[in-house]
Amino acid sequence: MIPNKKALEIILSAVRGFEKPIPELEQYVTPSDIAAELLWTAFMDGNIEKKKVFDLGCGTGILGIGASILGAKSVSGFDVDKNALKIADANLKVIKESKVPLANMKFVDIDIRYIEERCDTVVMNPPFGVQTEHADRVFLEKAFGIAKAVYSLHKGGSDKFLLSFANATNWSAVKLGESRFVIKKSMEFHEKAKYPVVVELWKFIKK
Repeated sequence: MIPNKKALEIILSAVRGFEKPIPELEQYVTPSDIAAELLWTAFMDGNIEKKKVFDLGCGTGILGIGASILGAKSVSGFDVDKNALKIADANLKVIKESKVPLANMKFVDIDIRYIEERCDTVVMNPPFGVQTEHADRVFLEKAFGIAKAVYSLHKGGSDKFLLSFANATNWSAVKLGESRFVIKKSMEFHEKAKYPVVVELWKFIKK
């Protein structure tokens, strides 16, 4: 078992990001320290170990792989980007080769709106809704419909929307904290070399 959050972060730092990020999907790499923070919080809450975990919009797999490392019963990562899923499979292979114990894990090519299977816990870093307004809402609606606990990353300043949405759907919402990191130029429309971003970590529990 991984002894602490820092050890998890070090392992996850080996996970590769997107080769050709798709702007419409807002594909940005989740930093390993932020991924570890989200996952370790869920683990300490008892919502990872021996649980069925889904990673919605899994990208190259960092959150799902992390949940697998932390002793989930099973993990499924879902995404519509076949190229990202290929990298996710490669990332999983790298972690396996390092002899880190992993849960049963699979990556599935599917639009998350069409997932019908249920799980215990969802972990996700959904689109922030910058390119497509309310894109994160689609992910929250699906997560709330299939899980009992949801741990998710959202852009800074989302408090009002997230609290209102959770209350309207009979879920509790707790902002656990925020992190700052820098997005490097990766999209054609990026004019600057670096963009500072504030990301909030949220926990949602079904009432």
